[in-house]
Amino acid sequence: MSISSPLRTAATPAETGRDGHGERLSFPAFKEANPEIYAAISALSAKASGGLEKDLVELVKLRASQLNGCAFCLQFHLTLARNANVPAAKLDLLAAWRDAGIFSAREQAALAWAEILTRLAGTSVGAADYAAVRREFSEKEIALLTASIGVINVWNRISTAFAFAPPLPAVQ
Repeated sequence: MSISSPLRTAATPAETGRDGHGERLSFPAFKEANPEIYAAISALSAKASGGLEKDLVELVKLRASQLNGCAFCLQFHLTLARNANVPAAKLDLLAAWRDAGIFSAREQAALAWAEILTRLAGTSVGAADYAAVRREFSEKEIALLTASIGVINVWNRISTAFAFAPPLPAVQ
């Protein structure tokens, strides 16, 4: 019978994951095990995002990922948002976008739509919700925006199910 030493150090967050169980399946392992699924989701994401402003899409994906608590997608899309020159103030205040006073009417409509669709369980999308997003977006753009929100929610669910480790940038 072995007895654990009381001096044993705790595992690092990277070893234990959010719930102490560690990463279940890494992102590279997911891609390797499911190349067709990865390719299909990635292709849908590219198609949906292609007709909208890159900075807007990244803000929407970040907001959905915040709501879903997806560390992997947050870090991934923060990097993409920075590369798309999204102002740091918008990234810093995204969680409080309604009160920040720095988001355009179009961004606010997109973020509200992202929140409605991300929190959809047990509710429905009302006519007023659609009318609000329709004031800022064409029907085609709403379809693209809705698909982009759907795809990030798919990625959030896959990533959180497997506790993908966030792709942390190299320390400079």
